[in-house]
Amino acid sequence: MKKLIPILFMFFMVYSINHKEEIIIPDYAIRFRVIANSNTIEDQEQKIKVKNALEKQLNVLMAKAQTSEEAKQSIQDNLNEIRKIVNDYNQNNTVNFGNNYFPQKEYHGITYKAGNYESLVVTLGNGQGKNWWCVMFPPLCLLEAKDNNTENIEYKSLIKEILNKYSS
Repeated sequence: MKKLIPILFMFFMVYSINHKEEIIIPDYAIRFRVIANSNTIEDQEQKIKVKNALEKQLNVLMAKAQTSEEAKQSIQDNLNEIRKIVNDYNQNNTVNFGNNYFPQKEYHGITYKAGNYESLVVTLGNGQGKNWWCVMFPPLCLLEAKDNNTENIEYKSLIKEILNKYSS
């Protein structure tokens, strides 16, 4: 199974490079989303602080997971710790792990389809602000978070990191 993940990921990345108008995120993927209370500067900054704090915890959890099922179980087992981290930044929040709705999103010319996806969704306050989301398993956003220049990340570098991680 350890070798199957990089093969599936490689297929996904090759497909996405050749079909840039729409990337199909695999069915087994688990997403991570933080929705701000509003679009005020303060609420958007708070959203980023929560995202950054949770990424540190999720990075540790996802590094141990070899399968989607292991990743789901790890998140489920650590929901109280995740809630505690969010509460450190915002007492008025909702943390939901399960099947959650994601609106369609366009990012760097790529369209991500709307739908219900297995995900960890953190809603701050009224959840009326812009959101941030990524795929945490396989750990696409968590790899991105390690790079200081996340705006210009190329998927090719992610393939290399994933293959190196899962091939050892």
